[in-house]
Amino acid sequence: MMKKLIIGLFALSINVLPAMAAGPSVPLMEAGNDLTDQPSLQRGAKLFMNYCLGCHQMQYQRYERTFRDIGIPTDVGLEQLIFDGSKVGSHITNSIEKDDAAKWFGAAVPDLTNVARVRGSDWIYTYLKSFYKDESRPFGVNNTIFPSVGMPHVLQELQGLPTPITEEVEEHGHTVTKVVGTKTDGTGELSVDEYDQAVRDLTNFLEYVGEPTRLESEALGLKVIGFLIILFILAFMLKKEYWRDVH
Repeated sequence: MMKKLIIGLFALSINVLPAMAAGPSVPLMEAGNDLTDQPSLQRGAKLFMNYCLGCHQMQYQRYERTFRDIGIPTDVGLEQLIFDGSKVGSHITNSIEKDDAAKWFGAAVPDLTNVARVRGSDWIYTYLKSFYKDESRPFGVNNTIFPSVGMPHVLQELQGLPTPITEEVEEHGHTVTKVVGTKTDGTGELSVDEYDQAVRDLTNFLEYVGEPTRLESEALGLKVIGFLIILFILAFMLKKEYWRDVH
């Protein structure tokens, strides 16, 4: 009985938890991140500090580590990316109170240090491109991948305020209107392509923060594999030498 229970819980973790993380069944757009693209990571850091840090912390990541990894000189980072007087060795945090955030947004604002590892980069990229005008919501916007979202469209000045694209579909014998996409209204500071690149940059930065040592780990992994291959060849040649007289 216990064995069946463990197997059932394992199956649940495989099938249900990823679905919960992904949200509703909305096709995800490919982010196409490149963690070796330092200019993209630098632009993403600038976007995060200017548009996201007011509410979302990265309490497990330090400014100094971030600047060093993505090629930002410390003096430039202090002047242009730290706005609250924090020291360069401080964690990336803000001063918003959890109780206030829960009252304003309906829930505590999540820390974004590991959001790319939990949600996936494609989910973040799609989410940031899926806000649309919805006057029934407290902040006047909704999201196709996260319905009834409690967050405002913080990048609205860059993108503008998209309008929803809807279609009527049959569900459980009833015709319902569903939002299947969005169309920008052209009021943003950036063109469609420029906004797309900005979202890619921000997503790229969030993926880096989720695993800052990823590139180092991959490089070390290749060296270890190379070492093991050489060790295997030497061991195989030694084995042949030991057994040569036996045969």
